[in-house]
Amino acid sequence: MIKILFGEDRGKLGEKIKAELGEDYEVFEGENLEKTDLPGIFFGETLFSSGARRILIKELGENKEVFGEFCEKIEEFVKTEAKVVLAEMKVDKRLSGVKKVAKAGVEILEFKKAETFDSRAVFGIFDLALRDGEGAVRELKKIEEKQDPYMFFGLMVSQALKKLEWRPNGAREKRIVRELSRVDMEMKSTGVEPWVLVEGFLLRMKGI
Repeated sequence: MIKILFGEDRGKLGEKIKAELGEDYEVFEGENLEKTDLPGIFFGETLFSSGARRILIKELGENKEVFGEFCEKIEEFVKTEAKVVLAEMKVDKRLSGVKKVAKAGVEILEFKKAETFDSRAVFGIFDLALRDGEGAVRELKKIEEKQDPYMFFGLMVSQALKKLEWRPNGAREKRIVRELSRVDMEMKSTGVEPWVLVEGFLLRMKGI
């Protein structure tokens, strides 16, 4: 298994590394590697642990020569039995070498740093969904790429609870809060992408 993780959100990236490799793994600094080191990393054995090796390679992309060798021979390296994660700050997916790596089956995941929410924009999308779900989804798409779905969802819950406070006996307000509770459970217990669940909720709101 080989995965490439990159992006500015180093916290989430670090969490993903631990999820993939656990707490105990070998670490290689990409800037210190030579092309001849790569076969040993991907196919060498270690005397200090049992089972598949778990390996983190940091910023290999900064070492242009060795990263180029990695891309060139990726079809050979993906046969490794080790679990290998490459942690990068940036990866240009337009590069032919990176495209070759992706084509070979290497998963490339980006961890973007979420921007601070404009709560008014979130509440505007929520209110729009009450009468036009498709329009609300179009507005969401404009900010979705740079935002955290869980934070967005939390602000929607806050807005729904405020509306329920204003109209404690409002039947529609109660139904919306119940539906949000159901979506919250789905976000925590299913493998469905959170934005898909949020968009689905916005589309359903007009009929709730």
